[in-house]
Amino acid sequence: MKRNLLLLLLLISMMPFAQAQLKAKAACGPFSVDVLNGTVDNIKPNFTHDEIKLKYPCFTSEEQKGGKCGTALFFKDRDIYFYTERQYIEIGPSFKGKMSLPILNASRGSLFKWLGNPTIKDSNWDAFQTQYGTLVLHYNSANKVKLIQFSNKGTDELSLCQ
Repeated sequence: MKRNLLLLLLLISMMPFAQAQLKAKAACGPFSVDVLNGTVDNIKPNFTHDEIKLKYPCFTSEEQKGGKCGTALFFKDRDIYFYTERQYIEIGPSFKGKMSLPILNASRGSLFKWLGNPTIKDSNWDAFQTQYGTLVLHYNSANKVKLIQFSNKGTDELSLCQ
């Protein structure tokens, strides 16, 4: 009897520590990138921080105004980043989602058929003028696309985070 009473008291004393709640993680479907229109599921680079958070509450982290790159939302598990203050979207090599054109890991020489000639050409990147603004493609040592950045701004006003 004493043993049962002692066990009951022990369980009751531990109750304040056992009040954890399960919280469901916000679920988001796969991202769909339209390279020629400069959108991610109809989200444009000039959308606000709050507009993107409302559409995609599953972001992994965020940077507030005054941070290194200004206001930004990060989806690190999908390798996509929205730099809302600088108004551009960045897609990394491990992007998980759908893309209208198979540009990631595409050879530098194979892009002309979709994008034409670049407006600005560098040894490691090309910038293309598009109907919505600017598309910047960064290349690895094998001259294959490793990073995509697009903005609704022109090349003269584009400010990318380095």
